[in-house]
This record gives sequence, structure tokens and C-alpha cells, in this order.
Amino acid sequence: MTRKYFGTDGIRGTVGEYPITPDFMLKLGWAMGRVLTRESGRARVLIGKDTRISGYMFESALEAGLSAAGVDVALLGPMPTPGIAYLTRTFRADAGIVISASHNPFADNGIKFFSTAGTKLADELEERIEAALEEPLTTVAADRLGKAMRIDDAAGRYIEFCKSTIPNRVSLHGLSVVLDCAHGATYHIAPSVFRELGAEVSLVGASPDGLNINRDVGSTSPATLRAAVIQQGADLGIAFDGDGDRVLMVDADGREIDGDDILYLIARDRHQRGQLVGGVVGTLMTNLGLAMALERMGIPFERVKVGDRYVVERLAAKGWQLGGESSGHIVCADVQSTGDGIVSALQVLAIMVSEGKPLHTLLSGLEKVPQALVNVRLKPGSDAKALLDSPGVKDAVAAMEAELGEEGRVLLRPSGTEPLIRVMIEGRAHLDVEALTSQLAAQVERELG
Repeated sequence: MTRKYFGTDGIRGTVGEYPITPDFMLKLGWAMGRVLTRESGRARVLIGKDTRISGYMFESALEAGLSAAGVDVALLGPMPTPGIAYLTRTFRADAGIVISASHNPFADNGIKFFSTAGTKLADELEERIEAALEEPLTTVAADRLGKAMRIDDAAGRYIEFCKSTIPNRVSLHGLSVVLDCAHGATYHIAPSVFRELGAEVSLVGASPDGLNINRDVGSTSPATLRAAVIQQGADLGIAFDGDGDRVLMVDADGREIDGDDILYLIARDRHQRGQLVGGVVGTLMTNLGLAMALERMGIPFERVKVGDRYVVERLAAKGWQLGGESSGHIVCADVQSTGDGIVSALQVLAIMVSEGKPLHTLLSGLEKVPQALVNVRLKPGSDAKALLDSPGVKDAVAAMEAELGEEGRVLLRPSGTEPLIRVMIEGRAHLDVEALTSQLAAQVERELG
């Protein structure tokens, strides 16, 4: 079945434009409840959100739809996406709902679902929800309507979980850290986690007003964090995105530490301690330099399609525990069921403490190759797949691959969350990957007309 609404990361779009409307969210909540109650007769669903203003509206709409289907609802309030996954699992809820558009601006919003195991819903369940959306909305008998409650200690539960993911002997005392919470869902969680573990913490992007999420802050805008780290002379900076499932860092000199760097640090540390189970899963965007560094250490490495759900699926299939994306989605499957920005950052800080070394020294064994990315925006109604399959684009890619030979790599893919074609080229240092990527992106734009 071709899915009409669900993309690689749930349903996302501009608030007020279908399907990101209150009437659709009412029906979506009902459709999910309909699917769940068909199986169990009664169900309970957790709902959490990030800090964008539209979250209030969609929270109420989803709650009403679920109640109409006979599903009990537990409201978490603002909560990082991985926190919602964790609480869904520990409360033994039948599902969890995240209201968030992640790193997008406040005018966008979206919905993600978690299973009772704290993982993304299987495709088959998403398809059943879409099928239920085509049915007429009905309301169960009044004595079977779902009830709603609020979990007041949700933040505290998740804070304690995050702290538990590093050894008790590890203290962050003596580390000065700047946290950038993107004015998002980590604003009231991350500061407590790092302070309670002993770090000296200062904050940027920790004053959400419903409209400023991700605005010039967070993991997609690291310049703000970089300036704060250098100005304050901090040991490092940590930037989360709006919903807290991805993380980027900067070292004391302001150098950016991306998801590939973080994967390398965690993999190397676990490998040295004999605690790396299997290998590492990356994506089509993972830097070739990371793949080569892992190979030198004898660590197996596999690529999957872009999207943390595919990383999690491959980890489960292989029985491995570590994977992630360059963008900062890092999955430590031994402690968390999905990408978790706070947990991933803690793994890195624990390594710094145990080895007594700064970030730039720990990364000395990783040499990434130059990589350039250009986003080509699609016109309304454009078919991304048809564009990528067009003879002009295929010929341009083939010509570029022939020019690069064994020295580089070409990747064109549609974004799973925005109307974009991502054009990426990476290659050895002597190649001008910026110019080559611009050249290929121009060809894609010409095909768009």
C-alpha cells in the first residue's frame, strides 16, 4: 500500500495547511485509537510535544479523537521525542504520540508515533491507520469514552533515566559546558541532567515562547553555540534540535563535532573496552572518512537509507547496538530505543572524563573527507522520484561518477521531511567537491524547468 500521509519521519507540514490542521488531527487520533482498540478492546496512549505554539491545538485535537475511539490518554507536556519513547516503554502504554516538527521552524508541525516498545511504528501499522482515516468517524458509547490524565513527574522520570545511561562513578565536575536547547523540548530537561551530574552549565536557546523554536539556535544553527563557547572559554558546547533527538557539539576552539564524529568516539571507546557489540550502522550520508576509520579498527560498517528508523531497523536485524546519522541522530540501542540527543552527548562526556582528554584530541584518529551538500527546492506538484529518474539527471550523475572514479561518491535523494532534493558529493581532499556539487545541483534545477 502506498502511504498517503506518512513520510520517513511521521506526518509533517505547515500548520493550517492540510493535513496539519485540527480537524485532520482529530481524525488521526481517532484512526489510531480505532486500530489499537480493534486489537485490545481498550488502550492507553501517551502524548508529548515540543514548544511550538500549535502544539496546544493539536494536543487537544488528538486527545479528543482518541477519547472518541475509547482510548485513555496521558499527557506529558513539553518533552523531548526520546523522552516520550522512553516513557511509552516504561508506562507499558500501547503507543506514544510526539507533536513536533523537529528542526523545522515554528510555523511547521508534525506527528510521530511510537510503539509500546518505544520504537517507530511499523509500516504495516501506519498503513492500517491510513486505512482507518478513510472510515467515517464514530464515537463509542458514553460509558466507553477514553479518559485523560496528566503525568506530572514526566520530566523527573526522564532526567533520572538520562543520568543512568553513564556509569555511577562518572562525574562531570570540573567540565564547563554550554547547552543550546534550540528553545525546544530539552529546555527544562538538559540543564538539570548536566548540572546534577556535576557540570558547570550555561545556557543559550532555553527560553521558548512558542514562536522561537530553532530560530538561529540549535543543532541546525551552531554559530550561536560556537560564539558562546569561545566567549566563555568553555570546555565544549552541546546543541540539540527542537525535539531533542539529535545533537551536535563544538569543542573548546569552536570546531563543530557532528554525528559522524560522535559515532566514531563512541565506537572507538566501546571497541577498546571490548564492549562494542557487532559493528556500526550509518546512512548514505555518512562520511567516507568514518567508514575508513572503522575499517582500520576492524569494526564492521553498513549503510542504510537516510532516516533514523532505518538505522534502528538494521541494528535490530544485525543484533548490533550502535548507529546514527551525520545530522546527529545517534542510536545507542543498549540504553535507548531511538535517537537521543542528551544520552548521546553524555556518552561523549563520559569518554572525555574517563580518558582525561579534550574533544579535539579524542578525534585525532578520524580524518573525514570533504563533503558538500546543496538542497534544491522542488516546485509545488513536482514528483521527486520522476525527477531523479529523468534521463537528464541520470546522465549528469553518471558523468559525475565517472569523473570521480574511486576518489569520491555522489548521492541524490529526496528529503523525507521537506520538498527538497539533496545533492551531495564527497571526495578526496584534492577534489573541489563544492564546485562539483554546485554543478550537479544546477543540472537538477534545469530539469525542474
